[in-house]
Amino acid sequence: MKTKLLTPAFILLLLGGFYFYGSSDKAFQYKGLKMKGLSLVAPPKEVDTTCFHSIQNVNADWVSLMPYAFVPKESAKVRFQIDTTKKHQWWGETPAGVKRCIEMAHSKGIKVMLKPHLWLGWGQFTGDLDFKKESDWKIFEDSFKDYILTFARLAESEKVEVFCIATEMGSHVQGREAYWFSLISEIKKVYKGKLTYAENWDCFDKVPFWNELDFIGVDGYFPLSDEREPSKNQLNQGWKTHLKKLDKYAAKHQKSILFTEIGYRSNDYSTEKPWETDYSKPKNENVQAIAYQSFFESAWKQPWCAGAFIWKWFPSEIDHFHERETFSPQGKIAEKVLGEHYGK
Repeated sequence: MKTKLLTPAFILLLLGGFYFYGSSDKAFQYKGLKMKGLSLVAPPKEVDTTCFHSIQNVNADWVSLMPYAFVPKESAKVRFQIDTTKKHQWWGETPAGVKRCIEMAHSKGIKVMLKPHLWLGWGQFTGDLDFKKESDWKIFEDSFKDYILTFARLAESEKVEVFCIATEMGSHVQGREAYWFSLISEIKKVYKGKLTYAENWDCFDKVPFWNELDFIGVDGYFPLSDEREPSKNQLNQGWKTHLKKLDKYAAKHQKSILFTEIGYRSNDYSTEKPWETDYSKPKNENVQAIAYQSFFESAWKQPWCAGAFIWKWFPSEIDHFHERETFSPQGKIAEKVLGEHYGK
């Protein structure tokens, strides 16, 4: 059989085609200013602008406001307070309280992500939400839509910079996709700003609708080390596998990743399972501080990272909540770490 030698130009053409079609997705580069955020616990009662001083002291320029809604035990209906004459929710979780907090934040030059949360009365994790009857699903989904759209309208009226459409609804998101695409469509009719959704660290890659949103929202409670008090180098090593996955995912969707929550308890072993709220372990501020140092050195500097919202921050010293809550970095070594890195 007669053969023909390939010319150098043709070889280059073949190699170029292989590179174009066979290479991985192009790395994504976020070009905006990183969001230096804090997850602001709703004030139980009305506050004034002085409650934002501590936010500015750590050089944060964003807050996440989190109005909770509730599904009582043996019920499918989402309940949240609209009537201001009733007192079954904290002031900062009501539409009126949220509106006032947005106004105060903006008056201080602080941007806002409005991020509704759901609380299930029977102690179930929202990511495992399930109903056996379709009639219960309808009750839940109709009332959940009412809840979300109420705050989406508020976000639009108050020019909120980012609206997070929901938080950690894993099984519902994966099992009833059509509902979520419809809900996002309804949200876009009433809110014209940037959108995200906050999904848990272990299933953010199973969300079907990221292409409908502006940011991939990840609640970043990644396990990093099972040591009692790991070194920063050990934690940096623990980040590597997670960062590879996040990097590939940002490239795949060509979107930035926003850490809609990130935080560590000031206890021994707090980087083993950062999502746990185990208050029985001995206090250890060093672990929390080192974990934040590792986060800023490892994840924060990634080109796809749009920012982070630290879990969690109390807007005032009412009842000294922040002293009892081990997740809060306030008044601890970690607060200085946070201020240093947010100040860069």
